[in-house]
Amino acid sequence: MNKSEPTDLKSIVMQGFKKSIASLLVKIVTAGLTYLMFVILSRTMSEKFYGQFAFGFALATILAVAASAGQEVAILRFWPEEIGKKLRKKANEALSAGWALVIIAGIIISLSLIAITMLFNLATSHELTSLSFIMAAASLILPLAMAEYGSSALRAQGSVWAALTPRDILWKASVPIVVWVLFFYGIKLNGTQALLLASFTLSLAMIVQFMIAKYLGYQTQIHFSSLKPYIKKRGKISFWFLISTLVDTAALNIDIVLVGLLIASESAGLYFNAFRTAGLITLFMYAITLVIAPMVSRHFHAGEIEKAQAVTSLCTWAGFIFSLGIFTIYLLFGDLILSLFGASYAEGKIILLLLSAGLLVDAATGPTRIVMVMTGHERQYVAIFGSIMLISFAILLIVIPIYGIIGAAIVNMIARIIAQSAIAIYAKKKIGLNTSIWGFGGVNFKELAISLKQSIKK
Repeated sequence: MNKSEPTDLKSIVMQGFKKSIASLLVKIVTAGLTYLMFVILSRTMSEKFYGQFAFGFALATILAVAASAGQEVAILRFWPEEIGKKLRKKANEALSAGWALVIIAGIIISLSLIAITMLFNLATSHELTSLSFIMAAASLILPLAMAEYGSSALRAQGSVWAALTPRDILWKASVPIVVWVLFFYGIKLNGTQALLLASFTLSLAMIVQFMIAKYLGYQTQIHFSSLKPYIKKRGKISFWFLISTLVDTAALNIDIVLVGLLIASESAGLYFNAFRTAGLITLFMYAITLVIAPMVSRHFHAGEIEKAQAVTSLCTWAGFIFSLGIFTIYLLFGDLILSLFGASYAEGKIILLLLSAGLLVDAATGPTRIVMVMTGHERQYVAIFGSIMLISFAILLIVIPIYGIIGAAIVNMIARIIAQSAIAIYAKKKIGLNTSIWGFGGVNFKELAISLKQSIKK
């Protein structure tokens, strides 16, 4: 699908604003459905089985990023670049090869996790059934990787609803409905069954997305023949996209995995709920980032720094105001919110506030990661953010056995504040884009205000 792109600052900002609102609406519904999914699972499962689900879900999420091979970021960069050069064939080849790479990597990593689990079982004489939830997590890796890449591929082509609705609404609505119906008939799921259900329903949602995308005329074809030349040309930069995304995802999920390994699955469930709740703080920031990524890439590489700064600043301030409001709600009602998962989870309020504080600073520094990756500074992002996160992971191994989940939350908060501040400073000095809440200094306020006023009137 071809649509003309705006060229003036007013139209660019308003295009980003309108698409961001659409993306936010989807993400608000998604957040509610995600929360509902975890609440119903928590309410209908024992703490042990829910902890297994939380552990498996977090592990599958990290490995799915590895399976995506950096392609969910790559397509957001390569598609607008090639389209901007009027090389649609090259853009199509990049998208098709990305699909092929994700599928191959997803299958290999899934089978590897199953093999490692079985070897561990033989070496330790565990009952295989006690580790079945890990193998169930393996079945979720490929669907998650394909869902992430499919969403990015459609967003790169200008879609919002087709990109987000199947995975974020259809999937996350179907899981709690099925779980609740089963519970109504007296069937309680264990960790393995819950993960298999998530995998099966997500696979169905992906089939629906392919059908919708094809009907709307978006590029969805998979060509394994274009994979070899693509890797030769784009493999090196894709590797850095992979590392940057893997580091970012690990920062959001490794705590849960380590808590499950070093303490108990019940603690992993409590930490999982607190972290997922805290993550709602960056909901709007994430929603806008989905929209501005290809816009930042297009304008920066065209030398249109003012336009890139305008969309970045809009993203930062809109996301920060939203985040500040959510943080205030957590201060007042955090324990009540967590009690939705069950009375025993209300004690996680201090964990919620510590994690939320780190994410609030994250929102204040803006879309630092996506700006660095879209402007060709993915290696620097990995070096700065990755080194800080690796140090924090090593500290977690020491802190968690001694101080438990509170220690994990404190380390997470401090590491996130330091890392996000560091890459925001780098982006300002080396890239020329101020991603923080102070970035409006490089934007034409008068033109931006007129644009927003006219949009509101319409």
